[in-house]
Amino acid sequence: MAQEVEIKAYIDVDARGMPLKILISDRNVHDSQRAEELSKDFKAKYLIADKGYDSKSIVEFVAKTGMKAVIPSRSNAKMQRNYDKELYKKRHIVENFFLKIKKFMGISTRYTKNISSSQAYLTIASIMLYCNSL
Repeated sequence: MAQEVEIKAYIDVDARGMPLKILISDRNVHDSQRAEELSKDFKAKYLIADKGYDSKSIVEFVAKTGMKAVIPSRSNAKMQRNYDKELYKKRHIVENFFLKIKKFMGISTRYTKNISSSQAYLTIASIMLYCNSL
């Protein structure tokens, strides 16, 4: 039997809110540890993320790939970074994706207790969302 863990989902979505890549990890993994892996295969103008992704390594990685980071600085940062506040408002598209998949009861109540079943569940939910959007 697979070991039960608290899971955390990292999802990259397109401009329509459809998932491009899904990564699942243990809850104790920090966001910055998965950010490069999540976005390394995509070409985009901007990487829009929340304050959890505010780190020097992520901002440097984004710049190296030719994207522009739209990530607000943490409130306790010594130097606040400028970002496009209007463009940042589009981050709701990611939040909307999470709202869409919560209609699948197992995700919203966390019945999937291990990484492999969570990955499968999110993949099936994503396929169903794609089919509904056609």
